Amino acid sequence: MAATPNHDVLSNSSEPQPTPNVDLGTCETVALETYTFPRERLRKILSDSSKTPLVLVSCGSFSPPTNLHLRMFEEAADYCEFETDFEVVGGFFSPVGDAYKKAGLASAHHRINMTRIAVQASSKWIGVDPWEPLHKEYLPTVKVLDHFDYELNEVIGGIETYTGEKRRIHVALLAGADLIQTMSTPGLWAQEDLDRILGHYGAFILERSGTDIDDALLSLQQWRDNIRVIPQLIQNDVSSTKIRLFRKRGKSIRYYIPDNVVDYIYEHDLYKDEDKKQSEKGKEKASSDSTPSGSSEIPATS
Repeated sequence: MAATPNHDVLSNSSEPQPTPNVDLGTCETVALETYTFPRERLRKILSDSSKTPLVLVSCGSFSPPTNLHLRMFEEAADYCEFETDFEVVGGFFSPVGDAYKKAGLASAHHRINMTRIAVQASSKWIGVDPWEPLHKEYLPTVKVLDHFDYELNEVIGGIETYTGEKRRIHVALLAGADLIQTMSTPGLWAQEDLDRILGHYGAFILERSGTDIDDALLSLQQWRDNIRVIPQLIQNDVSSTKIRLFRKRGKSIRYYIPDNVVDYIYEHDLYKDEDKKQSEKGKEKASSDSTPSGSSEIPATS
């Protein structure tokens, strides 16, 4: 008899789910050489063997993570439970690495910390994978999804059903509607990457106010069956960009993002002098470009 899934818990027994140990003082010492996949919050047993096990992966800057980023996982879990044949067995934030060089991007160390503390006490099933931001080079989204597929199915070996059968876990991208807009823009994404991301993995896309998702989907028709659009029944327009702007202007950011993340931002004085820091980075780059040091800059990517 299949158990009734509850994505607030996502556990396969009465045993308490382990909470990832977040040592904010030593996070910067984590390295690829010592990396292990964070499997602690994955469900161990599939509740309904008639469904396909699914792990949702959200790639992005998360500078900082907002309540809407967290809500995306909950909205997607509800959508999967009531509208699909998927059973969500886990979810992960995968912050982009420092090589992305986007304006307003806090260091990978801070963004790993902020996403971890955002989910530490608020969720029992959403985790943070530091594999992508631990790389010095920029990693395309398709490589990140391939990494999750490898770890979940080749290393861990998938997930068990109640009969002991092993099942492969399907990996899918979780994102906001603005990502689909970029995917529909000619030249921004490699065709082979789109084919693997949308054709092989698929995407769960949360509607966002101000984004014409129908127009964006017109040029992605060949993958339309693998793009599942989740309606946002309660509109939430908060964004990391707006949080950074509020912070720069000295305005309160509390209740737009998790309280512990607010405290972390204040403690580490993040996003306060963003323009000044960007200007200083520009001066440093100009200085390095004028000296024949032989060092190379990693190009910014879109």
